[in-house]
Amino acid sequence: YPLPPPQPQHPMIQTPKGSRLHIGICGRRNAGKSALINALAGQQVSIVSPVAGTTTDAVEKAMELLPLGPVQLIDTAGLDDEGDLGAQRVARARRAMDRFDIALVAAPADAWGEAEDALAADLRAQGRAVVQVLTQSDRIAPEAPLLERLRAAGAVVATSAVTGAGLGDLRAALVAAAPEGWIDPPALVSDLLPPGGLAVLVVPIDKEAPKGRLILPQVQTIRDLLDHDQMAVVVKERELADCLQRLGRAPDLVVTDSQAFLKVVADVPTGVPVTSFSILMARHRGDLASFVEGAAAIDRLRAGDRVLISESCTHHAIGDDIGRVKIPRWLEQYAGVPLAIQVCAGHDFPDDLTSYRLVIHCGACTTNRRQVLSRIARCRAAGVPITNYGVAIAKTMGILERVLEPFPGMAAP
Repeated sequence: YPLPPPQPQHPMIQTPKGSRLHIGICGRRNAGKSALINALAGQQVSIVSPVAGTTTDAVEKAMELLPLGPVQLIDTAGLDDEGDLGAQRVARARRAMDRFDIALVAAPADAWGEAEDALAADLRAQGRAVVQVLTQSDRIAPEAPLLERLRAAGAVVATSAVTGAGLGDLRAALVAAAPEGWIDPPALVSDLLPPGGLAVLVVPIDKEAPKGRLILPQVQTIRDLLDHDQMAVVVKERELADCLQRLGRAPDLVVTDSQAFLKVVADVPTGVPVTSFSILMARHRGDLASFVEGAAAIDRLRAGDRVLISESCTHHAIGDDIGRVKIPRWLEQYAGVPLAIQVCAGHDFPDDLTSYRLVIHCGACTTNRRQVLSRIARCRAAGVPITNYGVAIAKTMGILERVLEPFPGMAAP
């Protein structure tokens, strides 16, 4: 294969999955999807078989694909699967497609038809980059009329997983299809500080803090500051007031875990910008303006209203879990009425959102921006407001205006 086999890496030095470009392949059964994923990865990631429906669930592989850098390859089940179990496989495949930054729509030249055209058009309408891949070119070479028709719609590449033909062209097409700014992504926090700026990061250590390390948004914030030659001072919430006195100068920004909002905002002098890791992630992994707009729905909650709390990760909830205990408690205290609150985790997200009055999404540190944007779009289509953990917590505590000050042009509803 034209790509060298990936070298194994220790988990602690791998790029987090949510920060990888997600490249997924989709299409009907026996379209050559799994063989193509294996060829791109340079190893057997998915089982390849002539039996239709061999891939039953999304299969993922993290690797480096230069010059794109770290990517996540995703193989999905055939979208034409049949029966009750097949319908579940199709549903899970479509759920995985919510994470695609680049979608490879695949079929052999002699099987490409209206289904592939419609799939590619639908993905483009959702704002996805699409590469049309004619697989098994060693068996059936695409004819000129088909190539011309597909080129009129977008990028098209003929490939063979058997001979390796076209894989170099496919890699070039992936580079061309990568979202603008992917190779040099936007900052998480450093653009909110001046050159050489100082940020104080407030990091509570509670029961759910991972043993021996910090949570991912905290680590990413520190790294972003260091990458841009800025300074980070890290304290727990109880030491913040003493830290600010010792510094001898006002920091350019204070960032806190949202759960410590009230104490931190009380300790930070007026005029010093303050926000939370979750709100930084709302901008970085989602759409902060949409989340701020959605927070207005908290004022309209009535007794018995259904609220969905969506977590990107799956973790063992203990103590005062933020999504299952604290946010529900703060919401009901603010609304003054009991609410019907449901929690979903990981890649699970309801197909029908119309019964909910509000969706509250986590900071999304373990998923990618495309999935969050897909969920925002689905909520918008269903007429359901969506907000984010940090934004919702600030709203219920009456400090949303204050914690949005670091973001120019952003105002509380």
